[in-house]
Amino acid sequence: MSMNEVPITRKTSVITPVSAARRLRDELAALEITSDVHDGYGLALVSAWFELVVWTDGRVFRWWTGQQSGRARRRRYVFCPVDDAVTAARRVADRCAELQKKHPRPVPMTGDPR
Repeated sequence: MSMNEVPITRKTSVITPVSAARRLRDELAALEITSDVHDGYGLALVSAWFELVVWTDGRVFRWWTGQQSGRARRRRYVFCPVDDAVTAARRVADRCAELQKKHPRPVPMTGDPR
């Protein structure tokens, strides 16, 4: 049997959108960022902050950078493979820090508002 006839075997694992989203949520929690996971219709979403939702199809994470490009004003998105949730979480945390300056967490009212 020649080298060209040897079958190539690769260990592959299927990553579902919701399992990828949960992994990202766990990595964000390690960075002290609270997030929620929602799934359906073949996608999963990770809601991290106002104007910051990461979605995944099980192959990549993607989220809006907050920037628009050109005259068409198309939104620019960031992509990160789901098999690198640690890097994705760090990048999401950086974006979250930007947004927290723009939209700080509301302070609850104390005492009687009357």
